[in-house]
This record gives sequence, structure tokens and C-alpha cells, in this order.
Amino acid sequence: MSSFFNKIKGDKTIWMVVIILSVISVLAVYSSTGTLAYRIRGGNTEYYLLKHFMILIFGLFLMFLAHKIKYTYYSRLSQIMLIIAIPLLIFTLFHGQTIHDANRWLILPVINISFQSSDFAKLALIMYLARLLTKKQDQIKDFKSAFLPVILPVFIVCGLILPANLSTAIVIFLTCVVLMFVGRVNFKYIFAMCSIGLVLLTIFIAVMLRSPDQGRLFTWQSRIENYLNKEHSDTYQSDQAKIAIASGGVFGKLPGNSTQRNFLPQAFSDFIYAIIIEEYGLIAAISIVLLYMILLFRGIRIAHRSPGNFGTLLATGLTFSLVFQAMINMAVTVDLIPVTGQPLPLISMGGTSLWFTSIAIGIILSVSRTIEENQNQEIEGGDYASV
Repeated sequence: MSSFFNKIKGDKTIWMVVIILSVISVLAVYSSTGTLAYRIRGGNTEYYLLKHFMILIFGLFLMFLAHKIKYTYYSRLSQIMLIIAIPLLIFTLFHGQTIHDANRWLILPVINISFQSSDFAKLALIMYLARLLTKKQDQIKDFKSAFLPVILPVFIVCGLILPANLSTAIVIFLTCVVLMFVGRVNFKYIFAMCSIGLVLLTIFIAVMLRSPDQGRLFTWQSRIENYLNKEHSDTYQSDQAKIAIASGGVFGKLPGNSTQRNFLPQAFSDFIYAIIIEEYGLIAAISIVLLYMILLFRGIRIAHRSPGNFGTLLATGLTFSLVFQAMINMAVTVDLIPVTGQPLPLISMGGTSLWFTSIAIGIILSVSRTIEENQNQEIEGGDYASV
């Protein structure tokens, strides 16, 4: 283990958090996919374990590569990524595959892995917004020259994601709001952007209500109604999650002994946190929350110590996005908010979503690596001066 940490750079605490979450992920996915394996793979329970393990290993490899690249290079790369992301979102909107009743997927040829273009667009937009806010710092309080160029890509990306994936659009929008606040955008402009976003969402819903094809509107409505009116609604998912949590107790049923994996939809993805609590208990539930809080703290610390504005905004946006998504997933599991369909970062079984999460953490580590290198140069310079 010591030789491993000698080869990697960046914040070692974040690396430890990633490794622990990855181990939890392998154990949880293997346990939660048992029923899925019997239903689709003829009882081959190792299939999903090996598939997820290979995806996870490749994700760690992508994280390693991303942290080796100097974080300033991501500034220019963000322009290319955003140019690719917008046509990709448009293509997905009209030609996306329907998986789990959601028309927001593309299937990667040859490797046959589902791909959400919104994951790519989220990463591209956060990087691009960090670049734009950095370049506009001298005019950041000006409405025409700074604020309008900043909000335009936000509304375009969120607007293209919204029809198929409301929760992801909200996560991205709120992340952009946080970035603008950190980037010293005038608060009244941020408030105006939120108001405009709310008005546009209302208009979109009104148009969809009059449309013959209401798309995901019925799903959004049913989820909100089920949450607000539990006595007269279909609350099967949340009920099964509550049973899993209640039966787990403090220490859990021990690994592999979950019963709710046989009844809980998306036990390996959206509700994997409930399976973890059932098998490992309240201790595991609190530990996972603490791991994400550690990730948040270390990410903010990296942002605070970054030598440039771009590194600060980049680390802030990516950290907030990941931790906010994790909090939403866990809040859904314990029935604090309506069902959203957000996976648990680094833990839920997935394909490209896990890879983009890994890349995002790798970029945060790249900022941290630059901080370490600058500190080492200062120390070496100080030692040389003293001699």
C-alpha cells in the first residue's frame, strides 16, 4: 500500500476515500445483483460482479490519467467538450434509447455499455463555466459582458437535459449557481437567473400538458404525488427501501443476506444504499455519509489552496456536483425527497457514469497535485536559499 501511495500524486485522503468506496461498491453490487443474475443470466452471479469490477478498474485508470494532466489544460479542453456535448444532447433527445422508462441513453457500439450524454455534458459545462468565470473576473459584476455569456451555456445544456432527466438538470443548474456565487457574480444576477429558470420550467410544463406526448411529465407528476400523498399512492419503492433499512438494524444482516434485493427495484443502482444498510447496518450508513463529507471537505480545502481562480472554481464545481448527487441518492433512499433516479457516485453499478465520476475526481486530484508541486518547489527553494 505504501508503494502505491508513493506512485500517485494529489490528496492522499481523497485517494483513500475512493478506494474504500470502490471496495464497498464491489461488495454491494455483487450482493444486490443476485436476483438480476437469476432473471437474466441464468443464475450466473459472477457476470455482473466481473463486469462491474472491470468498469471500476478502468474508472480508476481514468482517474489516474486525469490526475496526471496539469489542471490548466482542462481549460481549453472544456471548449471542445462543450462543442461536442450540445449536439450529443440534441441527438439523445430525439434518438436516445429507452432504458428504465427513460429516453436518455445511448448505447456504445462494440462494448455494449449504456451511455448518458448528460454525464458528459455535466462535466463539460462545469469545466467550461470555471474557465469562463476565470476569464471574466475583471468584468464579473457587469451584466452584458460577463453575466450573459455565463448563463447562456447553462440554459442551453440544462434545457436539453430537462425533457428526459429533470433531476440531473436541477443538479447541474444548482452546481452552476454555486460556481457563480464562488466566482463573485453579482447576487442579484444569480437570483434573476434562478427566477428565469423557474419561469422557463413552468412554461415547459405548461406546454407539455397541452402536448399529446407528455414525455416524462407523467413520471414527474406521479413521483411527486406519491411522495406528498403516501396513503393513497403507489409507494412500493420507498416502502421496500424502508423495510431494508429497518431490518438492517445497527450491525446489519451481514454480507449476502439481504432479502429486499429480491423486491426492491434498482437495488443495484438507485437504491443500493438501502441494500448496504440492510446488510451492514446503521454503522455502514453513517460511515458512507462521512466518507462523502470527507470528500467535500478535502475538495473545498483544495479549492481554497488552489494557486489560481480556475483551479478554485474547477475543484468547487466538481466536488459540489459529486457530493450533492450522493446526498440526493441517500435522501431518496430514506424517503426525504421524491424518487429521482440519481445513482450513488462510485458505489452504484453503472458504466460510463462511473467513468465520468472517476474523471471528475481525477481532475480535482490534478489541482491538488499542482498545489503539492508548488509547495515542494517553495520548500526546495527555501532550503537552497538557506545554504
